[in-house]
Amino acid sequence: MEILGLSPALLALFVSFGFMVGVLFGFFGMGGSFLITPTLLILGYPAPVAIGSGLAFYFGTSVIAVLKHYDVGQVDYKLGAILFVVLSIGIELGSRLVFGLEALGIASLVTGVAYVVLLAGIGALFLRRAYRLDDEDDEVGDVDDEEIPQIGRQIQSYDVPPMISLTSGGRASLWTITGAGGSVGLVSGLIGVGGGFIRMPAIYYLIGTPLTAAVGTSLFAGLFSGAFGTFTYGMSGSVDLTVVSLLLVGSALGARIGSAATTTVDEDDVIVYFGIMMVLASGGIALSELANWLGTGALDLVSVLLLVGSSFVVASMILYRVVRSVGADESDGQPTPDGGD
Repeated sequence: MEILGLSPALLALFVSFGFMVGVLFGFFGMGGSFLITPTLLILGYPAPVAIGSGLAFYFGTSVIAVLKHYDVGQVDYKLGAILFVVLSIGIELGSRLVFGLEALGIASLVTGVAYVVLLAGIGALFLRRAYRLDDEDDEVGDVDDEEIPQIGRQIQSYDVPPMISLTSGGRASLWTITGAGGSVGLVSGLIGVGGGFIRMPAIYYLIGTPLTAAVGTSLFAGLFSGAFGTFTYGMSGSVDLTVVSLLLVGSALGARIGSAATTTVDEDDVIVYFGIMMVLASGGIALSELANWLGTGALDLVSVLLLVGSSFVVASMILYRVVRSVGADESDGQPTPDGGD
């Protein structure tokens, strides 16, 4: 029996997957299209449809999570607006390249390889950052540097006009913002992602903002770039509205929970969770590419489980930390046996 052209198993998968991706999206400032697009590719959807649907899902979840980050003041609107302009230019160029690769019959291969390299590299970068933070904590106790990494502070030290003042403090060169945003947009259009998994690290490492501000600003910039990318692919009929709708049903709640979690979970934990998820997702996509090369379906199944499972595991870790934090707050608010607070 099929509903909306999909089996009950796929219906349940898309809704539950959407919820977990929504949690990750609100927490990390990325729309989950970096998980949605390769999963659709593994399930047999054509590359343009997988890419277009991933971008459409990203746009829908952006609206939900930006509202939550707006409530807690974690958005640099000026930086986000500049990024939107250069992201849109990059996405347009990247999407044109995808259709050219599809005509050559190699779009799926190029997309898969690009995912493996990018996810593994970014995951390793964040895990290295987490390891260094642990060393610093062991040596000097609590570290309070506004959580801006050394490379971000170094880039900010170069005064290359025009300079833009950041809401979170400090200044960044317009050339740095343009270069980072344009590169992210090109990759977004090429591999079919809203770009959050590379845009948020770019804002954090290259432009140099605190991680919470990088998450909120990434969401804000992605709201508009996601709309632009969805329009670009939608005009060619490369958006599966059924799949996107099911994913959004699950993500509506998940994104709100994930956004709220950024105020209760330690920033060091954010870095660790992000790095773990990137590495696991990279492994899943690598297995999928290997399965295609060897012509075996067994590895394809393992790759789906690893790719989808990574989001479930990390999202579950985030939810656990939120529940534990809420429980601790309630415990602190209980009166002591002698009647004190």
